[in-house]
Amino acid sequence: MALMSLLIVIIYSLVAVLSATGLLAGNWADEMGPSYAAPSGEFLFGLDIFGRSVLAKTIKGTEVAMSVGLVTALISAVIGIVLGAVAGYFGGKVDEFVVWFYTTFTSIPSIMLLIAITFIMGKGLVAVYLALGLTSWVSLCRLIRGEVIRHKDREYVHAATAIGGNDFRKLFKHILPNVLHIVIINFSLTFQTAIKSEVILSYLGLGVQGRPSWGTMIDDAKLELARGVWWQLAAATLAMFVVVLAFNILGDALRDSLDPKLKGK
Repeated sequence: MALMSLLIVIIYSLVAVLSATGLLAGNWADEMGPSYAAPSGEFLFGLDIFGRSVLAKTIKGTEVAMSVGLVTALISAVIGIVLGAVAGYFGGKVDEFVVWFYTTFTSIPSIMLLIAITFIMGKGLVAVYLALGLTSWVSLCRLIRGEVIRHKDREYVHAATAIGGNDFRKLFKHILPNVLHIVIINFSLTFQTAIKSEVILSYLGLGVQGRPSWGTMIDDAKLELARGVWWQLAAATLAMFVVVLAFNILGDALRDSLDPKLKGK
């Protein structure tokens, strides 16, 4: 299952890259036929109200979803690693401040933070990147902080001190590579969570504008269901379900293989 999930993630990534370069679904905005044409051999997922291919829109939505997942996970990883590592290693007032900061941060409902950031930044893909990235780092920060505290007094760190290594060299060259498994596992989880969050934001009208996304497709489909037009909802939901399930299975497999606590069980 893990290999199948990895293959699915790779396929989605390739589709996203080909879509971004215009080699796939470059004609998503073109009118291909009559409004609400049902799925057929010619149009696999049918057409929308404007006669546009739902399959092409789903592919463009894949581009948005995968880019949001990647950028969000990268932003989250950078913030979480830096703050968690510095807090765990230096302790004292630095640790107290970081703990106070993320405790205060998490006391605010995440949906309110997302709405506030997208309202300030305006609607668009960059706003979605920042909104999700700036609200997804706390769990990784906590984990990295705990692991750094556990590792900083181990023999290999004392050996690095004995040969003249400074604090940042010990932290980033010696300690962090030993907790990298946490970053990899969290990256996978953040990636799929960001995909779902982008869909919610777009459904609420706070997400991507001017291009198809799975969230906007689902939002459009809520009015189409009364007409018996189900294929746009089905296409977006199926695309999201498959990739999120693949990331969940892949995340579990990574945790089982990389987490030292689970090895041998």
